[in-house]
Amino acid sequence: MSIHFDWNVGYASRRLPVFAHNVVATSHPLAAQAGLAMLQRGGNAVDAAVATAAAMTVCEPCSNGLGSDAFCILWDGERLQGLNASGCAPAAWSPEYFRRKYGADAKTPPRRGWDSVTVPGAVAGWVALHERYGKLPFADLLAPAIRFAERGCAVPVVVQHKWANAAALGEITSQPGFAAAFLPHGRAPEVGERFVFADAARTLRLVARTRGEAYYRGEIAEAAAAHARAHGGAMSAADFAAYRPEWVEPIGQDYRGHRLHEIPPNGQGIAALIALGILQHFDIAALPVDGVASQHLQIEAMKLAFADVYRHVGEPRAMTLTPAQMLEPAYLASRAKLIDPGRAQDHGPGQLPTGGTIYLSAADERGMMVSFIQSNYMGFGSGVVVPGYGLSLQNRGHGFTLDATRANVVGGGKRPFHTIIPAFLTRDGRPQMSFGIMGGDMQPQAHLQTLVRMLDYRQHKQAACDAPRWRWFGGIVNVEDGFDTATAEGLRALGHRVEPFADSYQDYGAGQFIWRLGDPGVDGYAAASDPRRDGQAVGW
Repeated sequence: MSIHFDWNVGYASRRLPVFAHNVVATSHPLAAQAGLAMLQRGGNAVDAAVATAAAMTVCEPCSNGLGSDAFCILWDGERLQGLNASGCAPAAWSPEYFRRKYGADAKTPPRRGWDSVTVPGAVAGWVALHERYGKLPFADLLAPAIRFAERGCAVPVVVQHKWANAAALGEITSQPGFAAAFLPHGRAPEVGERFVFADAARTLRLVARTRGEAYYRGEIAEAAAAHARAHGGAMSAADFAAYRPEWVEPIGQDYRGHRLHEIPPNGQGIAALIALGILQHFDIAALPVDGVASQHLQIEAMKLAFADVYRHVGEPRAMTLTPAQMLEPAYLASRAKLIDPGRAQDHGPGQLPTGGTIYLSAADERGMMVSFIQSNYMGFGSGVVVPGYGLSLQNRGHGFTLDATRANVVGGGKRPFHTIIPAFLTRDGRPQMSFGIMGGDMQPQAHLQTLVRMLDYRQHKQAACDAPRWRWFGGIVNVEDGFDTATAEGLRALGHRVEPFADSYQDYGAGQFIWRLGDPGVDGYAAASDPRRDGQAVGW
């Protein structure tokens, strides 16, 4: 008889950086190995990223899936490129559509079900990346994911925890197709139990064989549209067929001799840029790294950033302010003057959402570096799974507002406000680090905290990743287990409402970092992977 281990028992430990000329870092070890295998076969960082992303839809379905959205920033060897593979609203959506169905008092589209689903963009993003940069055959990149789906893979500790939490939510488990796909034996899998996802293997094979055509203009799109019609949704095959990902120019902000780059709106990456632009007016390095003064300034800068972002950011064509206006140096300097070092203030930000996301980074010895993020949002997203195809759909439509005065008001063909944000750091116009931290509204906050630790306090990548974090949420500062008690008390004395919150998986973010050490073919990279997830950084 096998031993039934207690998988939740452990002791404090620390991870160390991984050094190699070719690196992949993500939150599931098998997916990281899938990407590394592509590098070992002569593929580049884009090949590795696509293979890893595809594998993650099977290995970590509680955070992403074949119905996800995605964003990417990559250094192609000469310049930074951005890819927005977030989906658009069905053509039939409008504020009136939702108020007719959900009442005149409805403020947003629903959290779950087909009326929360926008056209999934991740698969189109994989195809677009491969078409422009891939070296290996596209079908080869999806082969590891297909193998994991058909043979099954054991469920790791953190993934199982998130999965089991979702299985306790009736609003998810009651959605069409969810239980058949994700509750084998009528429950969430146990730690170490094998999960087989044959329907997803079928879809992955179709995507591999048709380079995504079956997904957007063929069998898969038709199946998704039929499922939507059967369950009261407005999504059509024409909505799928009309979708195209968009290559974009990343936006940036200078900080301590480096430049942080983010994807421009409809995402929230600009929040990290605003906060850093405010924080550069303070001598952070002169303050103790984990002390009250440093943490207070970072929290206040982040609050100011959110106040602007949640008021003005949405689909770019609907915004009344441009990103350049929001990052104008004189404006950021004026915002910095609003911070009182001696007390916390309410700067009036909007309500912040939560998230369910995976992040990966890959870099190769020729110098290509990829920062890629993929998400279903709110864990399993909409909860809807198209039967026979394993198509687990995001709920990004819930990110819209029905308020016609806001840039983020819902409309057919529009992209909603997005929380997922890959990041990239350069120095003197050259690549320095590809990185990202998943976790809903925590993402720009963690970008800020980890970069301050690295650039102001010279902490190495893994230490900056491991350090306890704070999270500002709706007027409350949550602090992670291990956060300095005296600092927490000092923040309370300044007027912050400080409360502990122990669910680090969901609420304090989880990141992956790849730092270029010099010539990648000679010096290689240093990589870090967040201990808040099951994953790892791997290299050769």
